[in-house]
Amino acid sequence: MRYTTFGHRTGLRVSEYALGTANFGTGWGAGAEPDEARRIFDRFAEAGGTFLDSADGYQFGESEELTGKLISADRDHFVLATKFALGAAPQPDISKTGNSRKNLVASVEASLKRLGTDYIDLLWVHFPDELTPMEELLRGLDDLVSAGKIHHAALSNFPAWRVSRAVTLADLKNWAPIVGIQHEYSLVERTADRELLPMAESLGLGAALWSPLGGGLLTGKYRSSAEGRLSDLGTVVHTESTGQKTAVVDTVLAVAEETGVTPAQVAVAWVRERAARSVATLVPIIGPRSLSQLDSYLGALDVQLTDEHYTRLAEVSAVPLGVPHEGIAASLDRLQGGDADHVTAPVVPVA
Repeated sequence: MRYTTFGHRTGLRVSEYALGTANFGTGWGAGAEPDEARRIFDRFAEAGGTFLDSADGYQFGESEELTGKLISADRDHFVLATKFALGAAPQPDISKTGNSRKNLVASVEASLKRLGTDYIDLLWVHFPDELTPMEELLRGLDDLVSAGKIHHAALSNFPAWRVSRAVTLADLKNWAPIVGIQHEYSLVERTADRELLPMAESLGLGAALWSPLGGGLLTGKYRSSAEGRLSDLGTVVHTESTGQKTAVVDTVLAVAEETGVTPAQVAVAWVRERAARSVATLVPIIGPRSLSQLDSYLGALDVQLTDEHYTRLAEVSAVPLGVPHEGIAASLDRLQGGDADHVTAPVVPVA
């Protein structure tokens, strides 16, 4: 098994590790001024945060430039992740986007220049382009690892079957391994429970989970105002478009009132508790646009949900697993000799 972590924290308890990442590219680029970005960064670093996640496509390269300036005084202390595929230019170009070896090499060279560094700790392939053969992509990533320009490679927003094939090919060819996945995950977006997270557990992959607040929906703020992602960005946004989402928000607000913390802290604490119950390393990605938002996120480190609170939130937010998972569950008693409750399941899911 190849279990990985996405960075480290210093001076904090191990239990505080799971919030060891900040998506500063999305954070300040979506509204924070450079001076506020500096304050956010300094506060994050003071709290022991070390893992920074960016992308060449965030604000068309400005995110990487700003991140590079912020870490320049102590580059080696931070675990720096960035992504390639979407390109850093406002207008897409077939030769400057996608997963091809040509764009991979050119994108990494450009990111290194913008970041002001000679290596990237973790390079994500931002999206599959559904054109580039996986063998070409993996061999290109392996060459970059061998050259020391990236230390690790991972896949963002890839379906589970593509990730599984990539992991297998890298193992068979003795290429640099795929160490993790990145995808959306929150109490209002749990479809990753069907395939992606069980795959991560069985293959020993880390998972970086973005938008733990459901684009702001789980804070409850959209019940009184549209201010936030809903009005500013219009992307990565959830609304109370279904009865279940309304029930999830109701439950988050109720648990917040019962525990005396904010709804946002309840939502992040639930993801951290979900991570604590997994054999994989699951790390929520936060995207603060102000110092007060960062402090709210950091406050979630001290929130301990009871089993009853965790279960209430898990049950109200659960998604149907669909085919073939529901059929497997219905057949499990017979498959395991008559009563699955009498069988001790392996800690790591069987791949």
